[in-house]
Amino acid sequence: MTEQLKEIKVAVIDMNNGFPNQGLRGILNIVSTYKEEHALNLSVQVFDLRVKDEIPGTEFDIYISSGGPGSPYEGEGQAWENSFFTLLDDLEAYNQTHEDKKYTFLICHSFQMACRKYGLGLVTERKSNAFGIFPVTLTAQGENDIIYAGLINPFYTIDSRDWQVVDAEDETFNETGAEVLALEKERPHVDLERCIMSIRFSKEFVGTQFHPEADPEGMRLYLLEEEKKNTIIAAHGEEKYLDMLESLDNPDRILLTQQTILPNFLTEAIQFLKEA
Repeated sequence: MTEQLKEIKVAVIDMNNGFPNQGLRGILNIVSTYKEEHALNLSVQVFDLRVKDEIPGTEFDIYISSGGPGSPYEGEGQAWENSFFTLLDDLEAYNQTHEDKKYTFLICHSFQMACRKYGLGLVTERKSNAFGIFPVTLTAQGENDIIYAGLINPFYTIDSRDWQVVDAEDETFNETGAEVLALEKERPHVDLERCIMSIRFSKEFVGTQFHPEADPEGMRLYLLEEEKKNTIIAAHGEEKYLDMLESLDNPDRILLTQQTILPNFLTEAIQFLKEA
């Protein structure tokens, strides 16, 4: 095989349920930028899962499944959730029987659903909404994982969720070989368990509770919307709101995370495809 692949096919699964968002744009921008910077013959197809029950088959090389609104349990018994879980099963089965592997990245809502499916940790509703730019702490496994190469520890990212995955000591992790890569920031003054922010489900499957696709431009547009601004100030105060805006100008925070994690994932997947 030549150094240049004939074509790299990327499937992006849209979990946003028809709600306007910056996440899908962020994912597509990262993939597009990566394609241009590395001069790749790469194609992307978006599948609207929760609205249209669109789901890719196993003919793609790389899969990225987005975040989305609502409870990670609301799809129980619905066709779209069954389609999603069946796809994960099919990709696992493919990886067990083929030298060329299928790489999958799961974000926020997709991450929580995968934790449910694999019985990892406890997926539970938070006492209050988490929204903002927060530090995330890498575990020893995370510090040595390729997708976090180039980040400081802790690093900063966009967090937006009403649900969480806790119980990082769940023995299921040892049984399945899954690894916790990152945890919520330490809060010594709060008597609550730190939630799990990233898991390596397998060599080919990895996910994050936070939004690695978020960029300063998209986040600024979101924060400057009058309704969003008023909601954030009402919930967290004006000082917190202004701190979020100021934090967007720091190149070592959101921009660094956005330029590191998903690109590292793409590099890992594509390098393996070339070797296979």
